[in-house]
Formats: sequence, structure tokens, C-alpha cells
Amino acid sequence: MNHLSTNEQFEQTMAACRALFVKKLHDYKASWRILRPSSLTDQLFIKAKRIRSLELKGEAMVDEGIKPEFVALINYGIVGLIQMELGFADTVDISNEKATELYDCHAREALELMKRKNHDYDEAWRSMRVSSYTDFILTKIERVKEIENLQGETLVSEGIESNYMDIINYAVFGVIKLEERDSVQSSER
Repeated sequence: MNHLSTNEQFEQTMAACRALFVKKLHDYKASWRILRPSSLTDQLFIKAKRIRSLELKGEAMVDEGIKPEFVALINYGIVGLIQMELGFADTVDISNEKATELYDCHAREALELMKRKNHDYDEAWRSMRVSSYTDFILTKIERVKEIENLQGETLVSEGIESNYMDIINYAVFGVIKLEERDSVQSSER
């Protein structure tokens, strides 16, 4: 049984995502700086669609499960926030250190938002199914697409950044729930 608080689980998950982000920076530098907003949205879309496909089919033809896709959603969500802040570039125009600093800033913002929402919703996410996180993420991505199509000229909607933050937080909850399930299954063996 996991005795960590939601905040501790969130921080652990984000630390693992950050470690992967830093390793990919080493291998590729901040090559994602070239992604325009629509391309980043499509990258988030294919990751979320793969999760949904795996949930529905129950098996993967490529040897990667659902949890790595949630991790990718977290990292691409943070990349999206960075891109919203800096705009896209034609070349890699920031150092790995700067990219990591920006990552950390947006990861802290996501944690603080989760704390506020978790207070108001009283841990409701723990009673939800992982498949609901997937559907909510896909809905948020569709909203981002519409906001992009409207060139940001919305009437009452939250902006793209808010949707990215929600995608990150739902994906973190997905990772936590999958890790808890895996922990229970391994303890039953």
C-alpha cells in the first residue's frame, strides 16, 4: 500500500519525467524549439490517441505501454508551455541548462495548480478511471485545436496554457494510478 501523499506522488512522477527530459536534451538538445503550436498539438494528440487505442485493444504491437505515453504527454505539455512563453524558433536557440530551467518553472506551476484543484475537488481524481484521464486529455487537445483554429480569439474559454496544464495534471494522475496498480499486482504475486 502506498503511503505517500498526493503531493509526494506528484513530485516523484514529475522528477522521473524531468530525468527523462534531461536525458533527451543530452541526446537531441532542445530540438523541439522548432515545433510550431499546431505541430506540438498534433504530437500531444498522437500520444493520447495511442493511449486510448491501447486501452481499447488491450495489447500493444510496439513494446511500449501506456505509462510511457502519459510521461510523454507530461513532457510535451511542459514543452508546450515553454513554446507558448518563447514562441517557436527556426533552430535550437536555447541551451540545455536554459531548457531545464524553463522545464522546472513550468513543472512547479503545474504542481501548484494541482494542489489548488486537489484541495477544491478533495482528491476526486483517485476515484476516477485511468481511461477517463485519457478522454479528458483528448478533449483538452481538441479544445486547443479549436483555439488554434480561432487564432486565440475565444469568447469565454480558458487559453491554451490552461489546457496544457490540465493535460499535464491528468497525465500525472494517470502515471500515479498505473504505478499504484502495478504495485498492487506485484505484491499479489
